[in-house]
Amino acid sequence: MNRVVIKVYIEPGCDDIPLPEYQTTGSAGLDLPAAVDGPIIIEPGCVKLISTGIRLAIPNGYEAQVRPRSGLALKHGIGILNAPGTIDSDYRGVVCVVLFNISDKPFTVERGDRIAQMVIARVEHAVFEISENLDATERESGGFGSTGS
Repeated sequence: MNRVVIKVYIEPGCDDIPLPEYQTTGSAGLDLPAAVDGPIIIEPGCVKLISTGIRLAIPNGYEAQVRPRSGLALKHGIGILNAPGTIDSDYRGVVCVVLFNISDKPFTVERGDRIAQMVIARVEHAVFEISENLDATERESGGFGSTGS
């Protein structure tokens, strides 16, 4: 298995928050815990920015993708508004998660709760080349359901 080293800076007062971690050996995503000072209530239909209390130094050629946790989505209607969120290799700010509540009940985020997952992925940079025509495909310009329901 390929491993990449990511330096982590822990914000002052967040030493008790666990670092992101894989829950199983086959997990693709690391769970991100909340670094909130007290309970944060996300009312139905509302959005909250939740800090993880860490800053990352992601190496060039990689990104971190912040994704929802399926259990929070299914059991509580909690998702990530900009999923997947991207943490670029040159970003050094605090990692935060934009949570939203589509349920009909308030949801409370407590300190240390696992609120999202983060996947580390390789990134390729593209170079665009102007062309007078493109290779033909079976699909051509069909979109938005053109390949089935």
